[in-house]
Amino acid sequence: MSERVVIIGAGLGGLQCAYILAKNGMQVTVLEQDIHIGGCLQTFRRGTTLFDTGFHYVGGLREGESLHPLFRYFNLLHLPWQMLDEDCFDEVVIGKRRFAYATGHERFAETLAAAFPAERDSLRTYTHFLKEVGNHIYDAFLPREAADFYSSSLFARSAYEYLTNTIRDPLLRQVLSGTSLKMELNRDTLPLYVFAQINNSYLQSAWRLRGGGQQIADSLAANIRSMGGELRMGTPVTDIEEHEGKAVAVHTGNGERIEADIVIADIHPQEVLRLLADCPSVRNIYKRRIQSLEDTCGMFTANIRLKSGILPYENKNIFVHRPDADLWHPVTTQTDSVMISFYPDKDAIDLLTPMRWADVAKWADKPQGWRGEDYVDYKKQKVEQCLQLIEHRLPSLRSAIDHIYTSTPLTYYRYTHTHEGSAFGIRKDWRSPLTTVLTPKTPLHNVLLTGQNLNLHGLLGVSMTSVFTAAQVIGFETITKELNT
Repeated sequence: MSERVVIIGAGLGGLQCAYILAKNGMQVTVLEQDIHIGGCLQTFRRGTTLFDTGFHYVGGLREGESLHPLFRYFNLLHLPWQMLDEDCFDEVVIGKRRFAYATGHERFAETLAAAFPAERDSLRTYTHFLKEVGNHIYDAFLPREAADFYSSSLFARSAYEYLTNTIRDPLLRQVLSGTSLKMELNRDTLPLYVFAQINNSYLQSAWRLRGGGQQIADSLAANIRSMGGELRMGTPVTDIEEHEGKAVAVHTGNGERIEADIVIADIHPQEVLRLLADCPSVRNIYKRRIQSLEDTCGMFTANIRLKSGILPYENKNIFVHRPDADLWHPVTTQTDSVMISFYPDKDAIDLLTPMRWADVAKWADKPQGWRGEDYVDYKKQKVEQCLQLIEHRLPSLRSAIDHIYTSTPLTYYRYTHTHEGSAFGIRKDWRSPLTTVLTPKTPLHNVLLTGQNLNLHGLLGVSMTSVFTAAQVIGFETITKELNT
């Protein structure tokens, strides 16, 4: 009989693990406490307009690039991907000055060198380094003990220190940090590996998905079911049952006991601890390590439905920053940066700016819709701050607004169950990589972790991590062979 695998959580990582293991003949059951699958890939409708929850664009989808072999394997390349402007897929606006991110490492360096001619050699050094990091992204799949040495060494180096040592011009450093809303920039903690891998994938090529990120989750779910897997929504897991140091079953909120040979958790590691609360095999030293982990910041999002024909679509993302913004400073209550993301198939845009859980924690115990006028006013003020910051770049936006829908880290926590509404999972710290960069393994050898809280966040990071997790079950040789087929 094939092994019975129970996967807790139907976010991207859980669905991808289910896909891999179902493809390898295992009996897979995915349990999702929400009534929808997809986590931050979910879309939602307001009136006739469909908005994305957390997905906006992705990098490295062309053949030979970072994400392509993974999405080929997961049968996701057929979705309606739209490549962003190769001359300017990201635009960084600092004060009144605009800077273009061009696709391709050499074009990227040469485009910025036109504005910073004295930094041409430094830009070439910078982009060559990013490319080298990207070339090593699959080293961890090599059949040797130290296969991940390259990535491990970069996890123990400071991204901020590398940038300041490589680029002399402080304005250019701001520009190279200007698409920072893909990660949490923190001069004290951000590992060089995270900074380099994420930025490299977008320099390869950048893409939007017409119709929204839910299509990724739906495609994976359809393939899982076609391979015999089962997905159950509205099924929260209350605990994991252990016997002699091994998980033997999970219990659900409706009183069901589901036997399992392997359990994979696509949820926050601290939530996994809660499910393992009664397991004597989980020692206090492990509990203290997991409980000490900090989360990255969340996001405030304004989803804006537009009147037709006023604000033209731009096939790029725009990142607007105050001229005096310190992009590497921990997030504060001030609105220093806003990302503008256009929808290619509708009259709508999203505005995003970092937000701390602490800024909304006082409303956390109140149910949605009953948080009071002060919460509503707080969100209105945040929208106004965003609009004021970007109005010189999009002067016609105010007149184009039909309706604004807002979300805070409270909203993300409520709908996607991300811990404290964190946008990028657990904060990795280059000063303590062995503590903050988690592996899939737990004290129970048949309970594994997956998702953005482990190695790297984003679609690329979660896809890589799902492969790492599944390889603990079927072996790296098998998964490498499948990826290369």
